[in-house]
Amino acid sequence: MYINFREIDKSNYNTCVSLTVGEHQTNYVASNVFSLVQASYEDGLYPLGIYNGDEMVGFLLYDYDEELEGWSFSRFMIDIKHQNKGFGSKALEKFLDFFHEKFSNEKLYTSVEIDNEIAIRLYEKYGFNKKNSFEYKVGDIIYKEFRMLKELW
Repeated sequence: MYINFREIDKSNYNTCVSLTVGEHQTNYVASNVFSLVQASYEDGLYPLGIYNGDEMVGFLLYDYDEELEGWSFSRFMIDIKHQNKGFGSKALEKFLDFFHEKFSNEKLYTSVEIDNEIAIRLYEKYGFNKKNSFEYKVGDIIYKEFRMLKELW
């Protein structure tokens, strides 16, 4: 397993948008299409493909969140075909190293659906702690999430 990151650009965006999560996970993360559109029109969003060697196996997006006055790990997904193989853990570990090298004195926020126990355990394993819960509505759907924070490196 050789996890690395590449910026999403015209050479790999089609692969990125073809990545999917399981049916039971669709409410846990925004679609890659939406994330890429958002990154195209909003400043300060950084989309990266997660690669195992030369094969894209996932996607992540990080940004500086003005509301939180801090960096946010906003999107993180591993394609359904590559789940349960250790890619999520390894990619998160690599991203945290990448982030800490780039922003050594910064905290990192993320949020996770309250019922997404697998993601909560993964984030806790890598030093994120639950800070608070919050709700928001998109269309007719109400989302309930924990905000988590990694302060210690």
